[in-house]
Amino acid sequence: MARKQPPPWVHAAVLLWLLGLGGAIEIPMDLSQPPTITKQSVKDHIVDPRDNILIECEAKGNPAPSFHWTRNSRFFNIAKDPRVSMRRRSGTLVIDFRSGGRPEEYEGEYQCFARNKFGTAISNRIRLQVSKSPLWPKENLDPVVVQEGAPLTLQCNPPPGLPSPVIFWMSSSMEPITQDKRVSQGYNGDLYFSNVLLQDMQTDYSCNARFHFTHTIQQKNPFTLKVLTNHPYNDSSLRNHPDMYSARGVAERTPSFMHPQGTSSSQMVLRGTDLLLECIASGVPTPDIAWYKKGGDLPSHKARFENFNKALRITNVSEEDSGEYFCLASNKMGSIRHTISVRVKAAPYWLDEPQNLILAPGEDGRLVCRANGNPKPTVQWMVNGEPLQSAPLNPNREVAGDTIIFRDTQISSRAVYQCNTSNEHGYLLANAFVSVLDVPPRMLSPRNQLIRVILYNRTRLDCPFFGSPIPTLRWFKNGQGSNLDGGNYHVYENGSLEIKMIRKEDQGIYTCVATNILGKAENQVRLEVKDPTRIFRMPEDQSAQRGTTVRLECRVKHDPSLKLTVHWLKDDEPLYVGNRMKKEDDSLTIFGVAERDQGSYTCVASTELDQDLAKAYLTVLGRPDRPRDLELTDLAERSVRLTWIPGDPNNSPITDFVVQFEEDQFQPGVWHDHSKFPGSVNSAVLQLSPYVNYQFRVIAVNEVGSSHPSLPSERYRTSGAPPESNPTDVKGEGTRKNNMEITWTPMNATSAFGPNLRYIVKWRRRETRDTWNNVTVWGSRFVVGQTPVYVPYEIRVQAENDFGKGPEPDTVIGYSGEDYPRAAPTDVKIRVLNSTAISIQWNRVYSDTVQGQLREYRAYYWRESSLLKNLWVSQKRQQASFPGDRPRGVVGRLFPYSNYKLEMVVVNGRGDGPRTETKEFTTPEGVPSAPRRFRVRQPNLDIINLEWDHPEHPNGILTGYTLRYQAFNGTKVGKQIAESFSPNQTKFSVQRLDPVSRYRFTLSARTQVGNGEAVTEESPAPPNEATPTAAYTNNQADIATQGWFIGLMCAIALLVLMLLIVCFIKRSRGGKYPVREKKDVPLGPEDPKEDEGSFDYSDEDHKPLQGSQTSLDGTIKQPESDDSLVDYGEGGEGQFNEDGSFIGQYTVKKDKEETEGNESSEATSPVNAIYSLA
Repeated sequence: MARKQPPPWVHAAVLLWLLGLGGAIEIPMDLSQPPTITKQSVKDHIVDPRDNILIECEAKGNPAPSFHWTRNSRFFNIAKDPRVSMRRRSGTLVIDFRSGGRPEEYEGEYQCFARNKFGTAISNRIRLQVSKSPLWPKENLDPVVVQEGAPLTLQCNPPPGLPSPVIFWMSSSMEPITQDKRVSQGYNGDLYFSNVLLQDMQTDYSCNARFHFTHTIQQKNPFTLKVLTNHPYNDSSLRNHPDMYSARGVAERTPSFMHPQGTSSSQMVLRGTDLLLECIASGVPTPDIAWYKKGGDLPSHKARFENFNKALRITNVSEEDSGEYFCLASNKMGSIRHTISVRVKAAPYWLDEPQNLILAPGEDGRLVCRANGNPKPTVQWMVNGEPLQSAPLNPNREVAGDTIIFRDTQISSRAVYQCNTSNEHGYLLANAFVSVLDVPPRMLSPRNQLIRVILYNRTRLDCPFFGSPIPTLRWFKNGQGSNLDGGNYHVYENGSLEIKMIRKEDQGIYTCVATNILGKAENQVRLEVKDPTRIFRMPEDQSAQRGTTVRLECRVKHDPSLKLTVHWLKDDEPLYVGNRMKKEDDSLTIFGVAERDQGSYTCVASTELDQDLAKAYLTVLGRPDRPRDLELTDLAERSVRLTWIPGDPNNSPITDFVVQFEEDQFQPGVWHDHSKFPGSVNSAVLQLSPYVNYQFRVIAVNEVGSSHPSLPSERYRTSGAPPESNPTDVKGEGTRKNNMEITWTPMNATSAFGPNLRYIVKWRRRETRDTWNNVTVWGSRFVVGQTPVYVPYEIRVQAENDFGKGPEPDTVIGYSGEDYPRAAPTDVKIRVLNSTAISIQWNRVYSDTVQGQLREYRAYYWRESSLLKNLWVSQKRQQASFPGDRPRGVVGRLFPYSNYKLEMVVVNGRGDGPRTETKEFTTPEGVPSAPRRFRVRQPNLDIINLEWDHPEHPNGILTGYTLRYQAFNGTKVGKQIAESFSPNQTKFSVQRLDPVSRYRFTLSARTQVGNGEAVTEESPAPPNEATPTAAYTNNQADIATQGWFIGLMCAIALLVLMLLIVCFIKRSRGGKYPVREKKDVPLGPEDPKEDEGSFDYSDEDHKPLQGSQTSLDGTIKQPESDDSLVDYGEGGEGQFNEDGSFIGQYTVKKDKEETEGNESSEATSPVNAIYSLA
């Protein structure tokens, strides 16, 4: 809530009233008096040639004055010119051109004379001029060629007009030229560029002159700029670059002044006018301008900076503003200064303007005419419009310079005197009459007025009077004899009594008495003091949801003798109280609040004497109003500044603005989100794509919701331009030994910037630095033919469209096609690191034998055989790569206990070179992989049966198995027990000692090297932990005792026995499995393992895996292992130390190509036969 303050005009009115209290006493118009000029045209009177000419001259006097005019100091006979007339009871001239005539014929200096029998008053000399708006001279302007970064001045030179035209710069399409501290218009109308940028070439520049009276705009032929640049594309992203000039290749320069030129200048200004100092400087970067005054500070109360600090304006100049001012132009390269010496001259101005002199017969008086100026003005007195020297002598009058003294004046002394004071900068003319009257005092206001006033206010009791000689005036209260003056009272010259602060005891009857030697006159004023009107319970600011009820209170206390009126304003306008509102004596209620109810509500309590106001603001919460007044500025090729005025947030601050766009080519009428900005922003630069006809709208968002979209902006179509970038990923590679294919990533539509996008491809030999070969390509590749083998080329690919070329491209080094290497590595040496890895060393080849880029050294190796007899191995060639020019590497992930062969080659981009001679090596025995299919069964609560299969990869001669197990129950763990088994054993039973505990079993196979990877399983939970498992075990036991189950098992055993017999017969006849035909490695009784009676487990460990496929020739085909040899050695992510030792535990993977073994020839062994068929 707030108590509303009185409007500003009240304070201004009080000030004017106080100033008027001390004015001269006016002669009542019913008394005789000389003429007084009351209205006249300005000294320099410029008129519109299309209108009639009006030269004003009004005067008063008694009797009413008559008028006549002079033109160019000669009598102007109005009666002789039918176009000229004088208004009735006025001296105003009217020159009518409706019937023809040229206004220019009436130009000149006019002066009005108002005369009656008591004297003549004259007007100022009025210089009449007809407004002129001449046409701009036609001229052909050549394009202005300027280097980027250089300064430039485009001169306007407008035709001389009257008054001088207003100058502004626009393009020929009437788009305003954006001005900033780099580009700005001087006060002489010229357009100054502190430094020119390539973007300045985007428009032309036309100087426009707007003439005041004719309201016409004249346009000069436009200037066209041609900017020479080292950076021939206009990248809008560089405009906000922190070092834009260096980014564009523009040399930096120290500042220099474009206007005014030189280091110093001088300027003269007249007192009372505005001083305008201007400094415009060039330089790179754009200089900053600062202003100083020598020997003091700038007058802060009347100095302001204009035109991006390039101009200093000091208003209402006085003599103390003279002195030396200097502007300092600086950038990071340096600074310069220009000194302006300011001299203040002055046209005449009044120190003591002559006033009308009212005297009684025989009184003395004087007229004073004092003026000052620079140079000092001269004073000339006139009487009734004639020089005082030529007037009849008056013994009662004495002239003393700027003063005329009257002694013992008589009726014959009445006249109008003129004082004309002048110097080279102007003149002042004042009329002052001398009136000799003999009038007793008289009151000029109604008698016995009633004045009612509010307590504690300031008030004035008027008592206008007149008399000659001038009467003296005194005030009395309630008939008391003491004069009221001083303290709370003050009497002014015009007779008004001011009471500074009204109190209750000031109520009463006031009498004013005017007295001179001819008599006296009096008048009475009755003053009543009333209590003020006050709102003691004011309405309060409120926020309300839509649809709720709001009550605004307004309780008032007032003087009971005055009639009180209470009314409401909404937004300072009278409130219409509709059916949703209820107005009571002390409140206003609004039902069903709507958005339109938001605003300020002012309770106005008023009487006929005073009023009190109290204001409260009602806020209706809601979505923000739509933004409005969308404006597009800073129009550029790839960007535009969108400015909008946010709508009312409706008491919920706007958090975001969403800018949307619509284009009319591909999806007309469909709006897309363009960007999002914080709620504090109302202007944003939008980055645009070429060839789009944009229009934009803005949506405001607050916590309540989103506003309606704003009205769309005007459309803006982006034009084409030369590409601002070139294609990327430029490469030159040979696809054959005698060519080079140049490829690049083509530019997309948003970077094409114009139609018919194409590419200028240039190339030349790097060593010879020949002239560039070039060709224009529309695709994304070009093949250069007939090239030498693997020769470096310099390559450039430049984008071009119908608007021009893109920037100079970067040079890329490419190579022509490669040929196969001519040499192989020499002196290849192999060192076995462990059972799965070897180290290789070789002598590098000479670079000239590579015939291309050396990609890698590559080792081809294959597993020739296993040291385990009867084990079929895949001889598929594998490779290990060693990128770069290196002399050593490591090959890993080999199979232990195997024979390998290896060859080395050099690899370039074309392929492999010749191979080295084959090297052989053997991997030692390793640790086996984990036993397969480890199963833990519990047929009852007393026994746990364990079963497993042989390891998938024995990696040597299997020597047995190691089993470790221990009982556990929760956190309690029993003693660990270890068991060792022969390589033939694959079953084991454990007698449970504790029916409650569970068991954890860990099983691993071993060779002579050591134990291999272990596998861990746990026994089923006891019945109290896992009832379903116990139930399942019991069911197993029950089924095993059933007769039908026993019979089924016997039948299956018989069938298996018959199958074994068939296999035995087939083998004894010399039959072979298809895989044996492939392997062609005979096995016979000479096998030393059979002689020793040892068990051959190779067949069962290498039978075909589930999911493998058997080919027609009997070989087992399986998917290739996903193992990568790059993981080993120096050629990839090696897992070996520098000494070749294997890092980490060896992990066995199923290599299905390596696990396909031959069937054992020991058909007499039923165990082997079973493993072969399993």
